[in-house]
Amino acid sequence: MLIDHPLLGPRDEAEFVILGDAGLIDRPDWQAEDAAQLFHDYLHLRDNPAGEHRELWFHEQGDRSWLVVTRNTLTHEIVRVELARDVAIARGRDR
Repeated sequence: MLIDHPLLGPRDEAEFVILGDAGLIDRPDWQAEDAAQLFHDYLHLRDNPAGEHRELWFHEQGDRSWLVVTRNTLTHEIVRVELARDVAIARGRDR
């Protein structure tokens, strides 16, 4: 499978490590009253969707960038690849 890195172009998936749901970008507030429950859910509860899903990938064997890869979990087709920092910045503006 090839991942079209936004900065480097097409790269083999062997250069990357997948780290799970891209929702991990949205870390809970550690000072919230219910922080223990929020962190429990953040660390241990995951969806296992069939179809399009956003995942965090780390370019371990390359420029060491973090990517958000939107991938169909049934066909493995990659729909979109974004730099994770751009996704995080955009989410910060949406709040």
